[in-house]
Amino acid sequence: MSQQTISRTLSKAILKPEVRIKLKIWNTYLTGKLKRFDNYMNLIVEDAKEIYFGRGGKRSKDLGTVMIRGASIIFIGQEREKLLFTDNEEKLMYQEEFEEK
Repeated sequence: MSQQTISRTLSKAILKPEVRIKLKIWNTYLTGKLKRFDNYMNLIVEDAKEIYFGRGGKRSKDLGTVMIRGASIIFIGQEREKLLFTDNEEKLMYQEEFEEK
């Protein structure tokens, strides 16, 4: 991936209220507000929350402001929507993933 592509993608992500970052550590994600980045994909994330999916279930821990080395990142995602099927199979509903019912 070129430096311009990385910069353009992260510039869009910095405008979002929350990003999701998958780390190379087994089943570990971070969520938070992306504040700064550089050309090596090193990130500074505010209000970071570590989420781990393991044998004992899901665990999370608030970390505050963190710096993440670009080499330890697998992917960076933004908010996504879930497809929900209603009783009527022809109709699909979209819902923000973090929205509670």
